[in-house]
Amino acid sequence: MPARAGRDANATQEVTVPFHTIIEPFRIKTVEPVRQTSREERDAALRAASYNPFKLRADDVLIDLLTDSGTGAMSSAQWAGMQRGDESYAGGRSWFAFEAAVKDITGFRHVMPTHQGRAAERILFGCAVSAGDVVPNNTHFDTTRANVEARGATALDILTPEGRQPQLIAPFKGDMDLEALERVLDECPGRVPLVMLTVTNNSGGGQPVRLANIRAVAEIAHGRGIPVFLDAARFAENAFFIKLREPGYEDREPIEIAREMFALVDGAAMSAKKDGLSNMGGFLALNDDALAQRCRENLILTEGFPTYGGLAGYDLEALAVGLKEALDPDYLRYRLRSVAYLGEKLTAAGVPIVQPPGGHAIYIDARAMLPHIPAELYPAWALSVVLYLEGGIRSVEIGSVMFGAQPDGSEKPAPLELVRLAFPRRVYTQSHVDYVAEVILYVNERRARIRGVRIVEAPPVLRHFSAVLEPVAGSLMV
Repeated sequence: MPARAGRDANATQEVTVPFHTIIEPFRIKTVEPVRQTSREERDAALRAASYNPFKLRADDVLIDLLTDSGTGAMSSAQWAGMQRGDESYAGGRSWFAFEAAVKDITGFRHVMPTHQGRAAERILFGCAVSAGDVVPNNTHFDTTRANVEARGATALDILTPEGRQPQLIAPFKGDMDLEALERVLDECPGRVPLVMLTVTNNSGGGQPVRLANIRAVAEIAHGRGIPVFLDAARFAENAFFIKLREPGYEDREPIEIAREMFALVDGAAMSAKKDGLSNMGGFLALNDDALAQRCRENLILTEGFPTYGGLAGYDLEALAVGLKEALDPDYLRYRLRSVAYLGEKLTAAGVPIVQPPGGHAIYIDARAMLPHIPAELYPAWALSVVLYLEGGIRSVEIGSVMFGAQPDGSEKPAPLELVRLAFPRRVYTQSHVDYVAEVILYVNERRARIRGVRIVEAPPVLRHFSAVLEPVAGSLMV
């Protein structure tokens, strides 16, 4: 994918090279066929799925950008590790390999495996958060918010003002608003059990958080005796953004930056299905002995014994390898460049996206692209469904369907109406990306014909996963 000549393979010094293409830093050894469908077939599939992309059959999807969680391709080293998987119930060698990898990167004393990130969130909040509490975050993602609210607490987003402006180009739009954090902590004494930072900031467009912001958040919270936790699902991507954009870190290796990120805080909950490069798994890691004991007891109750935590031994082995592979500079350079490549093609054609492109996904600004569709008719959801109808691309709405329902049962438009196209790791090639761009540009040319959707039926919590919707005009496009 096109790129300027830059640093050498280890990114330690500037070099001049005659080539401007960053290639995939891997070779393909196994392939899986994908099924081509007609527009008529996709229209029928949407109707059968109640116009909810989550309900589509994967076999009916050509390019699946619904999520980058657990959808990546594992390496030969990971598959080899899986063959070594020790399925002992307690104390298996795969557990010790996993624990060593997590401790090497994070430095935390206590490591608890979970089957995925939301389990780590549930355990942490179940042991640390009570009704009436307030949990500040730069921006909570859907399951994080739901787990906080399930405790009767308030999930409070205090993103930097730059992060609320989709078209603004700034290097660290995932930062937390430090003045707002101080104000919240002063106004809610005794009600803030912990502060979280999501790296990278998924709901805000996959935007990174600078090390200086993590340090400042920790200083503010620690000054009041409040611990800080990272939602570390994309910690490696965040570390590489710091290397690229934060002065003073250009000569540091991603693993060094990651270690500094974790050293500033008190713990982390991670969905390792992202930057663990695995199809399943997560963990909760922290330093507080008393809290760790309570969390471990909850882990045993709901996930499994602390040395497997709901995972098979082969999953633990894959994670032990993947956590290190995710910090490889060549991989990270390719990963971020792949997303930026699509962003540049869309921007050149006038498609409004969250700028600059994030690390794992492109976020189309549906509010700007479809100004004729009001928030109550869910423009981002409508756009997501049309992308599937026209090109077989599955994406996900991050807007008022996902975040519009309030804990008291009321409805409020989400701050942003985004369509996220999340790239599975090591799965798609440049031709796939070029096809995605072509479909989006085709839809953009016909954007005035797109009509909104309404919710017919939905549960009160995490409704986007199972909601039933329908086009307001009888069809998605008129």
